[in-house]
Amino acid sequence: MSWLSWRKKWVSKPLFSMARKALPPMSRTEQEAIEAGDVWWESQLFSGKPDWSELLSIPAASLTVEEQAFIDGPVTQLLAMLDEWQINQEDGDLSPEIWQFLKQQGFFGMIIPKDYGGLGFSAFAHSEVVKRISIGSITAAVTVMVPNSLGPGELLLQFGTPEQRQYWLPRLASGEEIPCFGLTSPDAGSDAASMRDTGVVCWQDVDGEAQLGIRLNFNKRYITLSPIATVLGVAFKLSDPDHLLGEQTDLGITLALVEADRPGVQIGRRHYPAMQVFQNGPMHGKDVFIPLTAIIGGAEMAGHGWKMLMSALSAGRGISLPSLSAAACVFSAHTTGAYARIRQQFGVSIAEFEGVQDALSRLAVNAYVVEAARRLSCEGLDLGVKPSVVSAIMKLQATERMRDSVNAAMDVHAGKAVIDGPRNYLGQLYRAVPVAITVEGANILTRSLIVFGQGAIRAHPWLMKEINALSMEDSHLALDAFDEVVWKHARHSLGNLARAFALSWTGAYFSKAPRRAGEAARFYRRLNRCSAVYAVVAEACLFSLGGALKRKEMLSARLGDLLSEQFLMSAVLKRWHDEGSRAEDLPVVTVAMQEGFYRFDRLLRDVLSNLPSRPLAWVLNVLLRPFGYASKIPHDRRLQAAADTLTQLSEARTRLVGDAALASQQPSVLVLQKTFAMAARAQTIMRRLRKEGYKHWPDAPEHSLSAEERALLVQYAELEQEVIAVDDFPADAFERAAMKPKTPPQPQAYP
Repeated sequence: MSWLSWRKKWVSKPLFSMARKALPPMSRTEQEAIEAGDVWWESQLFSGKPDWSELLSIPAASLTVEEQAFIDGPVTQLLAMLDEWQINQEDGDLSPEIWQFLKQQGFFGMIIPKDYGGLGFSAFAHSEVVKRISIGSITAAVTVMVPNSLGPGELLLQFGTPEQRQYWLPRLASGEEIPCFGLTSPDAGSDAASMRDTGVVCWQDVDGEAQLGIRLNFNKRYITLSPIATVLGVAFKLSDPDHLLGEQTDLGITLALVEADRPGVQIGRRHYPAMQVFQNGPMHGKDVFIPLTAIIGGAEMAGHGWKMLMSALSAGRGISLPSLSAAACVFSAHTTGAYARIRQQFGVSIAEFEGVQDALSRLAVNAYVVEAARRLSCEGLDLGVKPSVVSAIMKLQATERMRDSVNAAMDVHAGKAVIDGPRNYLGQLYRAVPVAITVEGANILTRSLIVFGQGAIRAHPWLMKEINALSMEDSHLALDAFDEVVWKHARHSLGNLARAFALSWTGAYFSKAPRRAGEAARFYRRLNRCSAVYAVVAEACLFSLGGALKRKEMLSARLGDLLSEQFLMSAVLKRWHDEGSRAEDLPVVTVAMQEGFYRFDRLLRDVLSNLPSRPLAWVLNVLLRPFGYASKIPHDRRLQAAADTLTQLSEARTRLVGDAALASQQPSVLVLQKTFAMAARAQTIMRRLRKEGYKHWPDAPEHSLSAEERALLVQYAELEQEVIAVDDFPADAFERAAMKPKTPPQPQAYP
């Protein structure tokens, strides 16, 4: 008997039998979700040995001349038209002029190719447009975002028949048709597969002729643009009880386009999401008949809806909310840094207080990290990749950092941000946080189930191949395939274990970094250690827990966080490289990396502390954590240096907040920016006068100030008062009779 035959009979075959028994059952929807999209940079991190040259060779995100012209033209014009306070508090919607402008300029067709009348923008350009609009108006941003994200447009591009594309895409691009997409139901939120919305294949008389089609009954809610939509994308469970299409009775989740004026469709009522007035509401359908041609992709795509949704989500989820989150982070950093420099208490700028500096450092780091990750994600999309795991990481991490940034900005602004009104430029972002956290996969679900649950199978170099081998019906072929893969997996795992052990015990000192990494070389080395350690720990959890890991959501969440931290740190290094590795950006980069390493090691400790197999946890601690915490939090001096980046005018600050944050047309923000530009010189003069004994500069004698200095201080004092001013209203402004329904809305039952 040869060695290979002996190995297969006495080692691989018993392993094969045990693995088949341990493999947890996987529903069709779970399998389709896992298989959706592509793997990308996350697979390098999961490999234990990332190829940094591959990351750094990815072309930096950039705009074409046409895309830049669109941002300089229509987007800038749109920002000048937007008044979020008036939209939310007075009009309850975008004005008719803005709606018409959005349609005429093609905002609803950014993802639609030019052949169909769209703009055909890159993912990065699409993201840039959403980011800039978000700074001016969340209502407008969401309105533009939805038709260009998961919805009829994206689904038609990926799966539509030629006839469907030719008919619908030009109408969607021009704004002649306003789309929405209905997935969420009262009984099916995160568990969308449990929807009770149904479609039954049947014959129906249409204009005197029998037509084969589908009778739909649906009850959807939280659907953006549904109150004004002209075409509804609807997800439902399709059945064929009379076998008019084939032998199968329950075909599964199916997607179809339904004209809003079809008999039985009910739309128009509105939700009020977190006191924001973007068009959002329920949509219902009772005995709505549609032809089979209404199925996206035609009748042959019946039952493939979940796979279609997951594929479309792989792209849209990585653009829309991450772009809004990046806008919130950079805008919060920009305005809070300026406000902290201008606002004085106890005779000094509040930017000098360490408590405020701590918040400012968080704002600076979040702005840099989220923007870096947004660019990297868009770079992948523009390479033609649909990175489903990366898009889930982006949605989760970007919106969580948005929440942290907006909260930090509110803390520093204090009462200025609490009192709502036209002068409050943070209120709309604060109200947008729960929406961003919840939609396109609630963050709790994404963190607990999706990032690692999908990432472990798709990004692992061998696991998916092993699962495919175990799932083969022919046992002999399955064993052959399993035998070939499992030993490659074993060699890979042993190599990672040796590598992780060596890097952990040497502090990754001898690990390789890319050429010309410069000051960042130490970060690449430490990330090499993180990747190797993660590969070992993920393997240990997968094979010690097996199918039980699916139910260990807290452990799965931490493992997902470990992967997320590596992706974000990779993005930071990529951005620093793409922007020329400038030394003046290092204060923020250093804090971002040190905090990332600290969180990684803390998460690693928590994973091993909760690993059910205590002997295995003890061994892994010895091998991978010989010195306990390998990382420390950044020193206070580094936090202060990062905070200073936001409170001082510099090229580093401009790169950090970006020209998008500076493009805001809100009057209160324009005053803030003008005052901030004068603050350094004005405060220098006032400090000099205080040293001369004049606590208040108007008390200083004429000879202490030049005419130019006095004029500057007069103007600065007026602007400073405008910056710190808040709004007040007459008492009758709070009468809200219009918001009191004459008859309370009744919960809609399923038809």
